[in-house]
Amino acid sequence: MMSRIPIIPLAGILLFFLCSRAAEAKGDQYAKYRDPKQPIPVRISDLMKRMTLQEKIGQMVQLERMNATPAIMKEDSIGSLLSGGGSVPKPKATAAEWIDMVNGFQNGSLSSRLGIPMIYGIDAVHGHNNVYQATVFPHNVGLGATRDPELVKRIGAATALEVRATGIPYVFAPCIAVCRDPRWGRCYESYGEDPKLVQQMTEIIPGLQGDVPPNFRKGVPYVSGKRKVAACAKHFVGDGGTVRGINADNTVIDGHGLLSIHMPGYYNSIIKGVSTIMVSYSSLNGKKMHANKQLITDFLKNTLKFRGFVISDMQGIEWITTPAIANYTYSIETGIGAGIDMIMAPYNHTEFINIFTGLVKKNVIPMSRIDDAVSRILRVKFTMGLFESPLADYSLVKELGSKAHRDLAREAVRKSLVLLKNGQNADDPVLPLPKKANKILVAGSHADNLGSQCGGWTITWQGLTGNTLTAGTTILSGIKAAVDPSTQVIFNENPNEDYVVSNNFSYAIVVVGEKPYAEGYGDSLTLTISDPGTATMWSVCVRVKCVVVVVSGRPVMMQPYMTSIDALVAAWLPGTEGQGVADVLFGDYGFTGKLPRTWFKTVDQLPMNVGDPHYDPLFPFGFGLTTEPKKGSVA
Repeated sequence: MMSRIPIIPLAGILLFFLCSRAAEAKGDQYAKYRDPKQPIPVRISDLMKRMTLQEKIGQMVQLERMNATPAIMKEDSIGSLLSGGGSVPKPKATAAEWIDMVNGFQNGSLSSRLGIPMIYGIDAVHGHNNVYQATVFPHNVGLGATRDPELVKRIGAATALEVRATGIPYVFAPCIAVCRDPRWGRCYESYGEDPKLVQQMTEIIPGLQGDVPPNFRKGVPYVSGKRKVAACAKHFVGDGGTVRGINADNTVIDGHGLLSIHMPGYYNSIIKGVSTIMVSYSSLNGKKMHANKQLITDFLKNTLKFRGFVISDMQGIEWITTPAIANYTYSIETGIGAGIDMIMAPYNHTEFINIFTGLVKKNVIPMSRIDDAVSRILRVKFTMGLFESPLADYSLVKELGSKAHRDLAREAVRKSLVLLKNGQNADDPVLPLPKKANKILVAGSHADNLGSQCGGWTITWQGLTGNTLTAGTTILSGIKAAVDPSTQVIFNENPNEDYVVSNNFSYAIVVVGEKPYAEGYGDSLTLTISDPGTATMWSVCVRVKCVVVVVSGRPVMMQPYMTSIDALVAAWLPGTEGQGVADVLFGDYGFTGKLPRTWFKTVDQLPMNVGDPHYDPLFPFGFGLTTEPKKGSVA
């Protein structure tokens, strides 16, 4: 009798234990964070309760793809990967090969304990510019010249499709810098010198992400589906106002100037649901922006109520000290403490994680700061549906470089062209040019150079010259296609005067400009046309009626040549669809573009912006002559 007494309780305990384990397993399988029917705050809370410190820190890391493996993604719970400029699966990789690479890394993330998907980011700053055969749109300075926010929104939508075509859901765009000095090497990434113009062009954000629904809560990130991407407004804040335009240097400005010139674009971006904001390398009144808690946490997050995540620039926290990485522990503590949520630690994630973990264990960095960062990162991932659709498929691969997108880019080129001079007097205009002529000369280093007309951030970080970098149409090719079949088009890149005189040309088109560059490599104190551009202009324009087309990321020195030039066109950096230039030169469409920034007489005047008391430009902000299309030119 007594030997049978414990059997019932033991059986009951065993049954309870088994049922509890079954219920626990069922609960894990259900997990609220995996349920798309649950509100996003509930999903964030549920997931964060399950995360270890190591998993949380891992989510705050963005690693360069070259230094990642699926195993690293799994073991370290890495939150994000990126492709830097020129970082590709292989040269001339197809959309499918991009997808396979991204999915390979993603499968590593999904096999981690909690299966948190990573978010892959890339610089798509004028189309999907890193990718072979993608449509390359005009750089932002040209889009600013269009004064057409609706066009820019359509470009955002096209860019989103091409980026998604390669399996990538996140872009480091748009740049909403207000460039106040053209000597800055990133001036072409800015829509213009006027904050109101930049505000208008933030319409690219709903193009990239989708339109926020009515009554959507201000400051909350929004991405409308798998045909859209998370955007990133950059670079917070004042990057376009540095002294003498020196890249990543110091912006000296009072509070009113900061809020009225450099901040307004962020107001619009946040209202439109931008998902992320990138911090600037530059300093503000001597304080590194990556260390500026007052602006990142107190103003951006607490005052403006931004609820997406704040990301550093590439190795940005390393430059908090001078020289860089002089005290990496201090840089991590300061950058995280300032309110940066995701750190681009592209090449040294193990060192970053180890130091970061040590700072948390020593109570130097509080868990509340980590939880704020991770909740913001997860909010973006949940919002864009990464948990439901973490892997890309091949359904959009035909969007890459599609005819519709190239036609859109060609339209953007047409609308971006600014006519600065048209004849020696108003009664004798040179443009539009006649399509039918005996023989015309096309000259200049940029006439038949796809890389030069695309500029920096094209296939590689600094850009390339030549015609083999990607698919596209040069300006010369566009001219040849536009003229009458009976017109002889002669191309000579740099002819001498005797050649010009002896050939008896009807007229000449001279296409010159700047060589490709990006960031600080483009900083210039002289702003001159690249050699032999000026010599070409002199040789041609003093001997025959000529139209000069300037391909550049900013105004360049032109005053000494104005009397010898019959017509002058600013084409900016038009991208892959060079035939858009010919469309307007020959009158199929009229000139409509307006200067997005002041064109100086001499560099000694700089910085000089509209409204300045010493304003005495060669051509003022907003200037642009117009022409009407030739009747019957367009069907």
